Amino acid sequence: MRIAITGASGLVGTALRRSLAVDGHTVVRLVRHTSTSPPGHEEAYWDPVGGEVETDALRAVDAVVHLAGAPLGPARWTPEYKQQIYDSRVNGTRALCRALADMDKPPPRLLSASAIGYYGETGSTVADEDSPHGDGFLAEVASAWEAAATAAEEAGISVAYLRSGVVLSSEGGLLGKVLPLFRMGLGGRLGDGRQHMSWISVADEVGAIRFLLEHPELTGPVNLCAPEPVSNAEYTAALGRALRRPTFLTVPAFAMRSALGEFADEAALVDQRVRPRRLLEADYAFRHPELDQALADIL
Repeated sequence: MRIAITGASGLVGTALRRSLAVDGHTVVRLVRHTSTSPPGHEEAYWDPVGGEVETDALRAVDAVVHLAGAPLGPARWTPEYKQQIYDSRVNGTRALCRALADMDKPPPRLLSASAIGYYGETGSTVADEDSPHGDGFLAEVASAWEAAATAAEEAGISVAYLRSGVVLSSEGGLLGKVLPLFRMGLGGRLGDGRQHMSWISVADEVGAIRFLLEHPELTGPVNLCAPEPVSNAEYTAALGRALRRPTFLTVPAFAMRSALGEFADEAALVDQRVRPRRLLEADYAFRHPELDQALADIL
């Protein structure tokens, strides 16, 4: 297969292109400036702000995986940074999908990134793909992010939306950032630790994306998260077991809110329980359905 990827240098994009290359697939990286690609990789120029996409390089691709977007943090969300988060996702998706729709023969498949932030705070309710979008900035972003791909759907492209949970990897993301503290025995739960987190190992994130590349009949939203969400206290304890380090410390909620503002409530302290119903119904076999096993393999 020949797969084009935006955001190919990010955590998930890097893991995905490595996996595809190992199996002999060709990867076309959509980049904002040209560079020297490794063997088996090609590049095409795109400008998500200006709306320019080099579609000649996309004429023979079997699918496009759109992962690009400004990182969420951890950082204080100033009004300017929130606008950057929004624009990088919504405007970038709209520009890409309009360019694909204008092609004489568009790629038959598009996997467009989204997030379980779509559901907002779920509390004790378990959300699946049929649940409505929730409240808050991330829910607003995710909803607009998916709507921005309308042009691709209208052009007859098979589109699936990757509503990803927290991707666990030692190379970055939430886990990668806190590993040094936990290795020193300075890790601990966030707030009271009762808030739930819907997570997925990077191996399953890549595995699910490749599964969806092979199943173009699966369209619309697909939750990419492990079958069982865990509380922050459970996650903290499991990480301590995997590293054989104590995890008796606590980061008070008020301290997080003071340091990170809105990010703390929407990303760190939010209570989200999300189930990957459509992946399970399609018989996707999770490599890491349980957290302890995932952390053992990752670490």
